[in-house]
Amino acid sequence: MDVVELTNEGVLAPYQRLLSAARALVQCDAVALLRLEHDVLVPVAIDGLSDDTLGRRFAVAQHPRLAQLLSSGQGLRFPSDCNLPDPYDGLVAGHPDILPVHDCMGAPLMVGGRLWGLITLDALTPGALAGVSPEQLRALTALLEDGIEKQNTIGALAERAEREQAVSRALLQTGQQPRRLLGHSASLQQLVGEINIVASSDLTVLILGETGVGKELVAQQLHAQSARRDRPLIQLNCAALPDTLADSELFGHKRGAFTGAVQDRVGKFELADGGTLFLDEVGELSPSVQAKLLRVLQSGELQRPGSDKALRVDVRVLAATNRDLKQEVAQGRFRADLYHRLSVYPLHVPPLRERGRDVLTLAGGFLEENQHRLGARNLRLSPLAKAALLAHDWPGNVRELEHLINRAALRALSEQGRSARWVAIDPGHLNLGDVAGGGTQPQTSSAELPPPVEMVDGQGLRAATEAFQRRWIEAALGKHAGSMAAAAREAGMDRSNFHRLAVRLGVSRPEISDIVCDQIY
Repeated sequence: MDVVELTNEGVLAPYQRLLSAARALVQCDAVALLRLEHDVLVPVAIDGLSDDTLGRRFAVAQHPRLAQLLSSGQGLRFPSDCNLPDPYDGLVAGHPDILPVHDCMGAPLMVGGRLWGLITLDALTPGALAGVSPEQLRALTALLEDGIEKQNTIGALAERAEREQAVSRALLQTGQQPRRLLGHSASLQQLVGEINIVASSDLTVLILGETGVGKELVAQQLHAQSARRDRPLIQLNCAALPDTLADSELFGHKRGAFTGAVQDRVGKFELADGGTLFLDEVGELSPSVQAKLLRVLQSGELQRPGSDKALRVDVRVLAATNRDLKQEVAQGRFRADLYHRLSVYPLHVPPLRERGRDVLTLAGGFLEENQHRLGARNLRLSPLAKAALLAHDWPGNVRELEHLINRAALRALSEQGRSARWVAIDPGHLNLGDVAGGGTQPQTSSAELPPPVEMVDGQGLRAATEAFQRRWIEAALGKHAGSMAAAAREAGMDRSNFHRLAVRLGVSRPEISDIVCDQIY
């Protein structure tokens, strides 16, 4: 996901006021303010463009119009018959159809003697901007530069920009595709505020949320904004950690410590020394591994299997789970003392269904990624596709949206071709089914389902649900000759999540081959 904008209402408002002033000076259909981060232009405020524009990242090398504006010095207006692709084609809001931009102009913005970004102005009518003189454009850029500089002087925008630049640098240093949390909803902004509060500390953070909401991304943000950002961020999937390998993965081992230990191995805690260790799906750890982890968290010391030497490590621990650990503690499946060690500062990541129009902004970011990966000019959502996305309840959250957009982009491209001025994604490409009913359901006939679970006195809803899930999974595995992948497809679930559910319910036991497949998958 590109590098996506961390925004909040209080910081965004000054930019919006500047754009309102710009549109008062120049009559146009759309105006955008883009900040330059490395070699990417990030929309920080828009007026007259669709919501998904804020999710896009415009790599300068891939957008020749924006590149020319950046290097123009005083700005320029493109002729109406210019054949360079326009980055805003099909993004102008307030129209029932996807429409091309016919007139556009813009100018670079200098703040504090440095290139800050761009102002762009666009119109659907050819020649609409012909009356804007060079003097008017210079007056407009001066107004914007002065407004941005004043806001930076106040400090809020400068602090935020510095933090985001640090995030980008830290993520690039880890070799990961730099992504940030994206959206303007109140629930997301609350999360962003909490991240900003706790990131600079060394407190242990427990990241809570449903599958697919972006817990790993939150962990990356916490590390990237911390004082440890120049040190490693080491991640470990606890769901793929069998008891027999737990010591070696977490703490390493000495050669000869056990059969097959032919050389010394450094564990994840040592690799993360001075940095951050992210334990994903920590709720899946077995009781024996929980006890070993607790000892390290309490003392800051570890001992490699096969070694008599105690090693002290300086590691900040972040943990994530989609399980209710309080309930797990109450039912004896998770240690209370470890839970309290991990949940010093809990963070709840909201599900996508609670984030309103954030779905369109996120979709814009995914479309921009697909656009460059697939070699398309402009991937655009039709108005009906936007309505379908907003109506869906997203049981798989952001991950479901990402995969859906990837598939829709391929379908639309196969129909319309890469040479089109833009490629329109319609509801048929999304294949969401009956969105009013909450999305598609697994394609399983009632005859193939196990019989319903009868009510048992004293049995709660959770136990009844787990009993039904256990019987459903057993029936699906029997139908598909034990194939986890085929059963997961029938359940409409990610294979690794389906495998973890089956293991938790006692339907199967993880084998090394399954764990390797899950990691590759």
